[in-house]
Amino acid sequence: MPKPIARTQDRHRLYEASVQNPDEEVRFIRRVYKQRYGRTPVFLREDFCGTAAVCARWVKSFPENRAVGVDLDEETLEWGRRNNIEPLGRAAEQVRLILGDVRSRRAFRPEVVAAMNFSYFVFKDRAALLDYYRRVRRSLRPEGMFVFDIYGGPESQIPQEEETDYDDFTYVWDQDHYDPVTGAYRCYIHFRFPDGSRIRKAFAYDWRLWTLTEVQDLLREAGFSETRVYWEGTDEDGDGNGVFRPVKKGDDAISWVAYVTAFC
Repeated sequence: MPKPIARTQDRHRLYEASVQNPDEEVRFIRRVYKQRYGRTPVFLREDFCGTAAVCARWVKSFPENRAVGVDLDEETLEWGRRNNIEPLGRAAEQVRLILGDVRSRRAFRPEVVAAMNFSYFVFKDRAALLDYYRRVRRSLRPEGMFVFDIYGGPESQIPQEEETDYDDFTYVWDQDHYDPVTGAYRCYIHFRFPDGSRIRKAFAYDWRLWTLTEVQDLLREAGFSETRVYWEGTDEDGDGNGVFRPVKKGDDAISWVAYVTAFC
């Protein structure tokens, strides 16, 4: 009797296939940085890097590039080293993975710090997030850029499950709990397969749901000279089209994803 499909799957590969888009993120970072500073960046630090997929794409796409990935999860970082960095061959020498706290002071000074997949939501109080932003600001070069994604809208505060079908599996985003008083936010990722088997709680998140207004205020307080919000456009069906443009005002979408950039 064959094993259930779920028992043969790698949760990190499933995550990369359903959540991440390193190609688009690298293109976005290079485009926005060049618009601001008139040149393309070379040195990237990926905070909360997980499997370091963005680091890998950063150096694979452009041979002169360097990247550092920082994460606290040793198992995930080692998976990224074996599956994303080592396959780069000689280009793997351009990537350094660090097991540690993103707030720790380090000697190198990148041009770009990226914190994707809402990972900074792990900082649950204002002082902690401000401290992280200040440390990012101090770590950057004078022509430096900090970039991260954020999501919100009324639907983000409703406990619910949202399913997305892929060729060989279904991705399930589970907003399990939201507290409007504290902003406490508990979410899970599950995966379901055609034979009915599933991986429940493949990933678990104990976060605070921050708002765009809050993070922009904190960035300015941390010493960044300018912040920009890049809002996603929509297609003819009203769904996100993956194209992000700078805006002064958003729209009243019930659910949205945006990028925030901050410049030194």
